[in-house]
Parts: sequence; structure tokens; C-alpha cells
Amino acid sequence: MLKYDPSGRLPSSKELPDSDDTPVDNQLQKSIPDLLRSVLAMAWADSMDWFFGIRIGIYYDPNLPAIVPDAFLSLGVKRFYDENLRLSYVLWEEKKLPILVLEVVSHIDRGEYSTKKAEYAKLGFLYYVVYNPFHDENSRLEVYKLVNNVYELHGGNPVWLPEIGLGIGIERGTYLGIPREWMYWYNQQGQRFLTPEEDKKLAQQEVQQAKQKVQQAKQEVQQAEQKAQQAQQETQLLRERLRSLGIDPDSLT
Repeated sequence: MLKYDPSGRLPSSKELPDSDDTPVDNQLQKSIPDLLRSVLAMAWADSMDWFFGIRIGIYYDPNLPAIVPDAFLSLGVKRFYDENLRLSYVLWEEKKLPILVLEVVSHIDRGEYSTKKAEYAKLGFLYYVVYNPFHDENSRLEVYKLVNNVYELHGGNPVWLPEIGLGIGIERGTYLGIPREWMYWYNQQGQRFLTPEEDKKLAQQEVQQAKQKVQQAKQEVQQAEQKAQQAQQETQLLRERLRSLGIDPDSLT
């Protein structure tokens, strides 16, 4: 954790700029973090001690401008303070470093593999995740873990992050109606968590299956009632036949 002079006056998040008016380079740099955040909101719905920021400034020095990763995850902080939500993420207020930062690489080199990587290591962010949709299949996802102040690349897809209790990886899927390779969260068994769209579709399928089972049960009851009615009619016909032959059907019992 970075240290600050308690005797000095530190600006609050309300006093610091919350926008630099820099446009997002491409749609993926917003859509991929949006997907990760929406899945977390379902997976951790009952937990309020985490925050996933998207294109939000992280202030680590009152005398320097904020750094703005495409996304970051912090644990042990309030999910939100009030209805206005966070203006920025100020380390001397939050008292917690983000545990993971994410960069989605665009056609324009923004230092994801050089200056940003070095800066994030210096600040002490435990995990640094880089997704480059323009690389070949083997290097599109790179997950680094800080070991002795140096980022070490962890192989695999997905990659398990024990300090977070989740895995992160990429695979083809559909989000916002767009079929392509997306980034997802995974459990320890390597099974990915459903997206909101998939969860809704699964719920609809379960409701439909339940309706079909109810309908099938009704049909089975109707068939049983029809068989019982038919058996009753056959029994009545048989009793009438016996009476026509001069035989009391009740005497046969």
C-alpha cells in the first residue's frame, strides 16, 4: 500500500477531475469490462465488499494525474457509497489497492506491454491482465502476477486467481447478440459463469420445461380418468349382461 503524509491535506474524490474527455479507442474496451462486471454482479450478488471500475481514474498521488486502466477490481471496499456512485478511485480514501487491472489492447499502442506494465508493477497491483484481440491465438490473453515486485506471466486458459477466488479466461460466446471471443470469469473447476443473457435464457428454458411437465402431468391425469371411466362403463355393461342371463352380479362377489 502506498503511504501518504497524514499531516498534509489530501484532495477528496469530489475535488479531483473525474474525466479527461479522452474517448475510448474501440467498442471492445468497454464491452469486455461490461461483461465481466455484469457477471460479477450475479456471481457476487450477496456481497457488497467489492468494486469493479471501468475507465475510472485511479488516484495514487495527489500531485499526479490519475491512471485510467480499461478496468480494475478491488476487494474489501464498499461496492458503492451513495446513489451518485464513485467519481474516481482515490487510494488515500479507499485504503485498498486494486487487486487486478485489465487492459484491452487497441490498434494504437498505449504502452500495455511496457510503460503501463511497469507502472502497475510499481504501484503493486497483484494481477495485470492484458487482452489483445489482434494477436495470434496463443498470446491474446496474458495474465501476470506480481512476484517480488516483478510481473510473471501465468500460462493457461482460464487462469485461476486464488486471491480472488475466480478464474479468468477467454472463449467464444455471444454477448449483446454478438458472437465472438469474449472474456469470462470461471470457477475453480474451470466452468465459466453464465452471462446475464445466458442466465435469463436458461431461466426461460427451465420455466418452459416446468410448464411442459405440468402439461404432461395433466394429460396423464386425464388419461387415467378416461381409463377409469372406460373401466367403469365396461363393468356396468358386464353387470347388465349378467342380469340378462339371469345372474345376479352381486352374488358373484
